[in-house]
Amino acid sequence: MKKREDESPATIMPFFIALLHYPMLNKRGAAVATSVTNFDIHDIARAGKTYGVDGYFIVTPIRMQRDFIHRIIRHWVEEEGAVYNPTRGDALRDVEVAADLTAVGASIARNGKGEPLWVATSARAGAPAIALEELREKLASGEQNVCLLFGTGHGIYPDLLELVDAVLEPIRGP
Repeated sequence: MKKREDESPATIMPFFIALLHYPMLNKRGAAVATSVTNFDIHDIARAGKTYGVDGYFIVTPIRMQRDFIHRIIRHWVEEEGAVYNPTRGDALRDVEVAADLTAVGASIARNGKGEPLWVATSARAGAPAIALEELREKLASGEQNVCLLFGTGHGIYPDLLELVDAVLEPIRGP
């Protein structure tokens, strides 16, 4: 997603988000592929556009689901949806669809700062976590791409959590 023209270089941080659909936990704790929903495509793309993320990736190994995502994007960017609601098309234009995180990393690396710092989200306690303030400092330095990973289903499968660089500390209520 593109930065606004009025932003100073100091506020431009290499920040990406990815919504993962595999490997996710189901309610029994098994690794599964979750279904992509229309909300996954529209809502997160629009939030990413609003908050100035550099790119939004939807990751699923299932070919039919990737085709579904492409069909939805095409409708809002190139077809009748583009006339009906042009701002939705603006948000969806920069959505990338990937089969796995390797493809996401390769796409992110093309901006010249190499592989991203992979930061997963999890509501589960116990995982070594990076504080929000520490992540903010990494973003502000602009030295490395950062990709924040969101899970679906009942969360990101533990084997994948072991491969990320950090897990963002969970947001806790009162």
